[in-house]
Amino acid sequence: MDGIKTDARPTGSGPLFPVSGQIISISVRDWAQLRSEILHAWGEGRGFALATLNLDHLQQMRCDPVFAAAYARHDMVVADGRPIVSLARLSGQAVGLMPGSDLVVPLAQLAAERRQRVALVGSTPQALAAAARVLMAHAPELEIALVCAPSQGFDPDGDEAARILADLRERRIGLAFLALGAPRQERLAARGRELAPGVGFASIGAGLDFLGGHQRRAPVLMRSLALEWLWRAALNPRRLVPRYLRCAAILPGQIMAAWQRRA
Repeated sequence: MDGIKTDARPTGSGPLFPVSGQIISISVRDWAQLRSEILHAWGEGRGFALATLNLDHLQQMRCDPVFAAAYARHDMVVADGRPIVSLARLSGQAVGLMPGSDLVVPLAQLAAERRQRVALVGSTPQALAAAARVLMAHAPELEIALVCAPSQGFDPDGDEAARILADLRERRIGLAFLALGAPRQERLAARGRELAPGVGFASIGAGLDFLGGHQRRAPVLMRSLALEWLWRAALNPRRLVPRYLRCAAILPGQIMAAWQRRA
């Protein structure tokens, strides 16, 4: 699958990232393991929460213990971003690169194969409708049972979130794509593990916007050269340049911590 690297070697417990009093672990190393764990969860009739860890998430969690606590409650965490993959390797453990945007289609195809109902939550009605059309083209047997664009200023701890989670539970959704952006999507997924324990949550950020063409992804060449961040910064400098500078600021400390874990 394009963008999902599956050459990770199993080497015991996954790489650890201590942050805000929590231990965030890359618990899933490659697509084969992710597929196996999701199928196992569905087979047992239980839900799960899948997060895609990147450097921006680590930076946010340093200042937001609520976000860190929600992240730590996720059942599955994969490496979304080459800095995370590189830090893992520096600490002595290999993981595969698994961007959330690249997981949307294979996860939808897996849901169609196993007759699991799917929900699209987040973004805008137009973007969700476009993403739904693309997903149906890739997986004609997919059942999209709920499409929901929450209100502006959505609070994952509020009443609207509780209603959405109740709807997911009542509709027996097997896989809910959350495209709300961090930290709202991860906080909603963590809450959903209590209020909708049979639902599988996958936090995929802008994955549905990319899929439906409402945001432009970097060309494949730039992605292969690890320059997707530069492409995104050029398209939205006011929002993303400060974010990337904050990420760069924590990188030296993360490198040192990874080296110490290796030692």
